[in-house]
Amino acid sequence: MPWTLFETSIGPCGVAWTDAGLTWVQLPEEDRKATRGRLLSKANEGGKVTSEKAMPPWVKDAIARVREHLAGKPQDLGRIPLDVSGVSAFTAKVFRAAQAVPAGRTATYGELAGIVGASRASRAVGRAMATNPWPIIVPCHRVVAAGGAAGGFSAYGGLLTKEKILKLEGGTLASTKQVSLFDARALRVRPLPYDAEAALRVLTVADPVLGRHIARTGPLRLQLKDTEGTFAALAESIVYQQLSGRAAATIFGRVRALYPNGRLEPGAVLATADAALRGAGLSAAKLASLKDLAAKSIAGDVPTLAQLARMEDAAIIERLTAVRGVGRWTVEMILIFRLGRPDVLPVADYGIKKAFARLFKNPENGGRSKYGPDELPSATVLASRGERWRPFRSVASWYLWRALDEVQQEQSLAE
Repeated sequence: MPWTLFETSIGPCGVAWTDAGLTWVQLPEEDRKATRGRLLSKANEGGKVTSEKAMPPWVKDAIARVREHLAGKPQDLGRIPLDVSGVSAFTAKVFRAAQAVPAGRTATYGELAGIVGASRASRAVGRAMATNPWPIIVPCHRVVAAGGAAGGFSAYGGLLTKEKILKLEGGTLASTKQVSLFDARALRVRPLPYDAEAALRVLTVADPVLGRHIARTGPLRLQLKDTEGTFAALAESIVYQQLSGRAAATIFGRVRALYPNGRLEPGAVLATADAALRGAGLSAAKLASLKDLAAKSIAGDVPTLAQLARMEDAAIIERLTAVRGVGRWTVEMILIFRLGRPDVLPVADYGIKKAFARLFKNPENGGRSKYGPDELPSATVLASRGERWRPFRSVASWYLWRALDEVQQEQSLAE
């Protein structure tokens, strides 16, 4: 089995390979001699050092990518061929899931277990990480224990090496700075493109009932969700439809794990076998929607984020709802939480209707009583009241959702 050593910013590394792909990636040991000895022990009997001229082009490319990555310039390492003949099917699935964790972010053993469909197998995931033959390429350094604990790292230097590699990627083991791939709350926070304090002043004056609720709730904490692009945002929305947050996150994580570095691209999704996507947990309807989204994105029918930024809300809704399975509500969520549009009111949203019934008198009953326990306002009534909230109906919507949180908390205490 051929092998070679090469220099990197963290010291000498090495690789061994077969025609099928890399069989081992060696991180630096105590010195070059120890690194060479460790690599030789993994290259099997008869393994021989290979000169640069004799290396296959794909091995040269792999080495170049690893060098750049360890120089603080994160690379797409997911396309480097790996010879997985020596690992079990379960372990191979775990490794693919780990490759979906982007540089600078972390995932827990339990999160990876959930993605591969074995939510109680976090220990087995930990064992797989400990025996990983391809560190850096299968980024076991990005996998941590629950509760912010660093977990282990079997390479020379242990957690110091793990921390060093994460820092080169822009991450850290410090629990206060950890960013998990699968925790939406930990995504990079972007500032709102409008003045939140001004919005609260306008709403409080325009609608005293809503103003009192705003005063009880406190400051606006609406956060814009980071996204790779329109395609990824819509794909996530499609997966999340009609599912609990936990179930949707698991399925979406499995879908991401099918692709290098977890990055969703229209061409790659369109080329993916239906069976693979169904195996990740997508229903037939969501599969059809995702494929239609991919086809329309490739055809140029789905605007990029830069194009959306220059479009009016109504035009965005018209363009994006042309995608199968994408309705007005889905686009409204993107307008509020991805694009930061200030004046969106999702009148069909159940939570907003439920909160409205809690806060406001029933205008269809002369305003003399609140809505009944199972009674919800019509979209017309909600839209009419919402005219008072312009041009900050998105902010009003956020506070209505907080009223729904209060209802759920009261029900939980009652139980």
